[in-house]
Amino acid sequence: MMTPADPQDLYGGPEYQRLLAAARRSLERTGGRLDGSVSITAPTEAEREALIGITGSYRPPGIARITVKLADLEAAIHAATGAPLAALLSRFGGPLVDRPGQKQAQGRARSELAAAAEASPLHEQHSWYRSWLTVITADGTLTSLVNKNDGAALTRAIRVLEHLHTRPGNAPPLMLPVLAEATTGDTKALNHGSGALPTLVLRALAIAKDTTLASGAEARRDLWDAFDVIVDDLASRVLVLNLPADGEGLGEWLTGAARHGTPFHISLHQLVTLPISVNQPIVYACENPAVLRRAAGEIGPKSPPLVCTEGRPSTAFHRLARAISKGGATLRYHGDFDWPGIDMTNQLITRYRAHPWRMNADDYLAGTNAAGDDHIPLSGKPYPTPWDPWLTEAMQRTNQAVYEEAVADTLLDDLARTLSR
Repeated sequence: MMTPADPQDLYGGPEYQRLLAAARRSLERTGGRLDGSVSITAPTEAEREALIGITGSYRPPGIARITVKLADLEAAIHAATGAPLAALLSRFGGPLVDRPGQKQAQGRARSELAAAAEASPLHEQHSWYRSWLTVITADGTLTSLVNKNDGAALTRAIRVLEHLHTRPGNAPPLMLPVLAEATTGDTKALNHGSGALPTLVLRALAIAKDTTLASGAEARRDLWDAFDVIVDDLASRVLVLNLPADGEGLGEWLTGAARHGTPFHISLHQLVTLPISVNQPIVYACENPAVLRRAAGEIGPKSPPLVCTEGRPSTAFHRLARAISKGGATLRYHGDFDWPGIDMTNQLITRYRAHPWRMNADDYLAGTNAAGDDHIPLSGKPYPTPWDPWLTEAMQRTNQAVYEEAVADTLLDDLARTLSR
C-alpha cells in the first residue's frame, strides 16, 4: 500500500497558498460545504502548473483566471495525503471557523439575553425600560455584548436599575461605590471607563429622564444625582453669596456667611449630608464668578442672594437649584451671550422655571457696544431663545459673543437697585 505523502511537502509551497486561502474562506463562509468553487486570478506560472496538477485540465500560459471545484480539490488532497481538505487547512492555518454556526449561536445567545432582560419586572412596569431595550437592540449594543461574551454586563445593569427603582422615596442618597457593591459585589464596577456596565446603566437613566446622555464627568454626575446616586461629593461645588438657609450645619454656615456678605463654596457632600431649605422670593444666578466677586466687594451683605454656576452647572448647583425651587423662590439667571450660554439658559428654564435676567436682545446689543473692539465671533450650534426670539436673530446677525464681564456693571446695578425696593 502506498504511504500518504506529508501534506507540508506537497502543499506547503507558495504556489498553493492563494488557492488554500480561498478554500479556507469558502469553507468558513459556508460551514464546510464542498459544492462551490474557488478561483485564482492572474495565476503565476507555478500556480498554473499546480492547478493543472490538481484539476487534470490543461490551462494555457497567460490565462486570466483559473477556477477549481472544491470537490475536485478535496479529492486530489485526499488521494495524495489520505486526509480531507478541512484537515489540511486546519494543519496549515488552525481550526476552521464555522461562521454560519457561529452566527446561529450568537443569535441564540442574543435572544436568550433579550428574553432575560424582558423577564425583569421593570419591563412591564416602565415604558422607558422597554425603550432602552429597543435602543440597545437596534443599535447593535446587544450583539456587541454577545460577541464579546459580556452578556453579564446587561444582567448587572438590570440589577442596578431594579435596585434604583425599588428604593423607598425617602431613602437617603447612595454613594456610587455602595450601589456598585450592593448590585455587583464590586465597588468600582460603576466607575466611568470600567467596561460596558456604567454606560448601559446611564443610557437607561437618560431615557428614563427623557434626556440625552451627554459627555463629560459633570454630566454623568448630574444624571446619577437625578436618581440620588452620588459620584464624587467633594469635587462638585457651587459658589453662593448671601443665601441664608434653614438647616443644621450648612444652613447655619450659609446664614452666618450672608450676615458678613462672604462668598461661600458649598460642596455636594454638604448638600447631601446637611440638607437645607431656602425661603427666598428671588435668587439671582450668574455664570462667571467675577460677577459674584464684584457683588461681594461692592454691595456686600446687602446684595440679594446670588448663586454662581462657574461655567457649566455642576451637580452641586443642580441640587441647590432644586432646593431653591422647592422653597418657592424664583431663580433669575444670566449667562454668557454665546451659544453654550443660551443652551444653559434654556436648560435652567426647563428644569427650574428660571427667569432670564438681562438676557434679551437689547441687553445683548448693549453688551456688544460695551465690549468695544474686543470682538469674539460666536461658535458652535445656535440655540433658540423662546423668551425673546429677537435675541437669536440679533446674535446671528451680529455674530459676536458677549461675556458676563462686559455687562457686569448692568448686573451690579440691578442687584443694587433691589435694596430700595
